[in-house]
Amino acid sequence: MEISNIQSLKRFKTFAFAALTLSFAAFTNFASAQGEGLFKAKCATCHMPHKNSTGPKLAGVRAKWASGGAKEGSIYQWVNNWQTAAANDPYAVEVSKWSPTAMSAFPDLKKEDIDAILDWVDAQPEAPAGGGATAGGTAEGATTAVPVEEESTSWVWVVMGVIFVVVILAVGGVRRQLKIATSEDESEKMTYGEELRALAWKYRLQVGLVSLVVVISIFVALFQSLYSINIMEGYQPSQPIVFPHSQHAGINGIDCKYCHNSVTKSKSASIPSVNVCMNCHKQIDGEGKPWAGQIKKIYAAAGWDKEGMKYTGKTKPIVWNKVHVLPEHVYFNHSQHVVVGGIDCKQCHGDMTQMEETAMVQPVEELNKIEGNIKLTRKTLTMGWCIECHGKKDVAIGNGKNAYYDEIHRRLKKDPKLYAQYLNNDGKVTVNELGGWECAKCHY
Repeated sequence: MEISNIQSLKRFKTFAFAALTLSFAAFTNFASAQGEGLFKAKCATCHMPHKNSTGPKLAGVRAKWASGGAKEGSIYQWVNNWQTAAANDPYAVEVSKWSPTAMSAFPDLKKEDIDAILDWVDAQPEAPAGGGATAGGTAEGATTAVPVEEESTSWVWVVMGVIFVVVILAVGGVRRQLKIATSEDESEKMTYGEELRALAWKYRLQVGLVSLVVVISIFVALFQSLYSINIMEGYQPSQPIVFPHSQHAGINGIDCKYCHNSVTKSKSASIPSVNVCMNCHKQIDGEGKPWAGQIKKIYAAAGWDKEGMKYTGKTKPIVWNKVHVLPEHVYFNHSQHVVVGGIDCKQCHGDMTQMEETAMVQPVEELNKIEGNIKLTRKTLTMGWCIECHGKKDVAIGNGKNAYYDEIHRRLKKDPKLYAQYLNNDGKVTVNELGGWECAKCHY
């Protein structure tokens, strides 16, 4: 028995060493995946590893700051808030002079997160001269980072969890073998299964109650999880061309309706055709600017020869990825909401003048921060979100702009008592009071 115990201990040492090795490998892979994910989510819009873009290249940036005389830890402060860093470090002041745009603040990133990003960047191979694409960057000719790709690292947690469970079971098994080998008491030589059955029978009432609670809890959790199906908040698909709304709608002041020109006439707001882009970009080619590579993609789609200032006739479509996607059984009419309802675009899409990246489904908390928006509580693009808005949004009746609502106003004025019932709760006639909660309004 003593030899068997020694062999068990040797096997345990071997297994534990292997498990620790696998754990370290899994942790290394996790750190790399975390750095890549954070880079694509936070940095890829403006930065590339080995090439200057909207922002400077990031490869070796820590060494560059250190050799440039930056204070220790200043680079982390810079990422969290560049203005704070510039106020405390002369080197940060020099970096802040980079154009064309200032560094965004990321106060949510910890030192470990920033190190993970920069470690991943430093590990990326530089593309050979003359072409190719760098990791996290774009192919030759492009000067802006490629759009973010969605990626999951959940498998890393699964692997680590399995490893730790196996280690715990192995340790428990070895301890039990030692206990059985050194004990004279027969009751201590029972197997795990025998002990568990005996214990469950002894406390059968408590076990039954706990089991009932666990089963009910599982059913409740599964039922509640159904509410998360098709929740689109935060959805931001990659796009073939990087389009900063903040530049077009914000700095340049272009009206949303100029590009989305069917929003006042049609069910759909429409994705702008390339000829709309060319109205401006025939003259604005971005030469010498970080976004020149993106404008070249527009020229390729339109078949525009910049040198000859003429169309070649060789066109190709731009395959945009739809952001705000409603189920097939839902009817939504943009013109009804924008023209008749007077709803501003920012109520549903957020303040696009501040959107530096491609469009995304804004969380309801972000929409509620916008001045003038109706404050809602349900998740964006859900049925509850629409119903809640229909219950709070007033209808402009009797202003002479819409014959249908003018007629409703005329009939209500004929019956002051009925009109008072409409105005009783909130002093306004809301969408739901005129049938906005009727199922067939959106489902037919």
